[in-house]
Amino acid sequence: MPTFAQGSRSSLSYITESTFGTTPSGNFQNIPFTSHGLNLTKDLVAGTDIQADRMPRHERHGNKQSAGDIVADLRGGDFDPFLESVMLDSWADTGKSGVAGELVVATTPKYFSIEDYSADIDQARLFTGQTVSTMGISIAPNQMVTTTFGMVGKGMTIGATEKTQDAASVNSPFDAYSGDLKIGDNVAGLAASAIITQIDFNVSNSFAPTFVVGSDETPALEVGRAEVTGSFSAYFDDATLINRFLNETESAISVSVTDSESAPNSYLFTFPRVKINSADVGVDGPTSRIISLSFTALYDTTLDTNLKIVRTPT
Repeated sequence: MPTFAQGSRSSLSYITESTFGTTPSGNFQNIPFTSHGLNLTKDLVAGTDIQADRMPRHERHGNKQSAGDIVADLRGGDFDPFLESVMLDSWADTGKSGVAGELVVATTPKYFSIEDYSADIDQARLFTGQTVSTMGISIAPNQMVTTTFGMVGKGMTIGATEKTQDAASVNSPFDAYSGDLKIGDNVAGLAASAIITQIDFNVSNSFAPTFVVGSDETPALEVGRAEVTGSFSAYFDDATLINRFLNETESAISVSVTDSESAPNSYLFTFPRVKINSADVGVDGPTSRIISLSFTALYDTTLDTNLKIVRTPT
C-alpha cells in the first residue's frame, strides 16, 4: 500500500542566509505554522512558428521563482527574524532606531533558506533566497492573532535529506483579550478605545525577482516602497470616528498583543500617522451597527517610520 504525504507529518524550518540564495551550514530553526503555500513556479516559453496543422511544436520552461504564504498564530520569539525581514531592520541596537527591541521601516533585506519536510515519505523541499515581501496580521475576539507572511525567493530543490532542526519555543500564541487598541490625534495623544471589534493590517514591500540573460533564476530581488495599510471595525456609538474620515484628520493608532500564559511576551504595533480613508456604516439586521474603517499609514517625522514594532522582552 503506498504512503501519501500527510499535512500532520510536515514540518517547516529555516536558516538565515549570509549570501542571497546560498544555504549556510548549521541547524535550521523549526517554526510552528498553520499552513503554507510555498512552491516553485516557472514561466513557459513557447515557439511562435505557424504550421498548417495548427499545432504547436516547441515549448520550454523559462524564468523560475519560489514564493508562497506562511500562515501561523503569532507568538513571542518564533517569528522575530521574519518580522526583521518584513521591516528590513534589526532588533539589535544597531538597527535603524538605535534601540534594542524595536523595529522601524528600514532598508536592509534579510534572506532565508526554508525547508518543507514530509516526515512520512522522507522528502524535503528546500526553498532558497526567501524574504518576507508582505505581512498581514488579523486581531479579533475569539481567535488567535493570525499572521500571514508572504514569501518571495529564488529557487527550490527536492531531496531525501532533512536538515537538523532546533525545536521551536513552547510560547503560547497571542489572542485578542490580553492587549489593547488605542487611537488619537498623535502618538502622545493615544487613548484606549473600548469599541473596536477587529483590526487587520498589512505591510507590502513589493519584492520581485530581476532576471538576466544566461540564467533562469534571479541573481537578486528588487524591493519597492513599504506600503502599510489596514482596516478596523468599531461599534457605532457617536460621530468621532466618522468625523476623522470626513475631516481628513490625521490620527495615530497603536495595538498591543500579550501572551497571558508566557508573560511578559508582547508586541506593540504603532502607526504614528494615519489617514482614515473610509467609514462605512450599514445595517446588517437588528443587532448593533458597526463602522468599517480603512487607513493608510504614512511617514512620521518624529518616529522616522510609518510603522514601529516594539517587543517585550527586548
